Amino acid sequence: MTTAVDRFRTAVNTRDLSALDDLFTEDIRFYSPVKFTPFEGRPMVLGLFGVLLRTFEDFRYVGEFAGTAQTSVDGAEAPGAVLLFRTTVNGKEIHGIDMVHLAEDGRIKEFTVMVRPQSAVHALGEAVLAGLVADGLVPTE
Repeated sequence: MTTAVDRFRTAVNTRDLSALDDLFTEDIRFYSPVKFTPFEGRPMVLGLFGVLLRTFEDFRYVGEFAGTAQTSVDGAEAPGAVLLFRTTVNGKEIHGIDMVHLAEDGRIKEFTVMVRPQSAVHALGEAVLAGLVADGLVPTE
């Protein structure tokens, strides 16, 4: 059986932003390594993924672990996966994980990204902010 996580991986690997729309709940929360508060709601998270898919160079998933964990929103136990990835942003190699929590209907309701090293976090933050500003998703500072 193909899960939302499987379809998500395929969409990211093929850079098919439109395929992500049905995979996210309306109230999805995206926790970024460069922003304290989450990005909230499907339109904002889809916009963010548009920026990410343009920003990442040679993005690839290199592993996956499945299980359950408490979500940040309500502390409920939810099925999900941890996806290990490698990519490059502005010449900085990034190692990271995507932690995905699923809603009862099988769609993605919470998404948390963690990356290393610190210099890569900084490069990623600058590149993503520039993309969000360019796309009109956040105001210029």
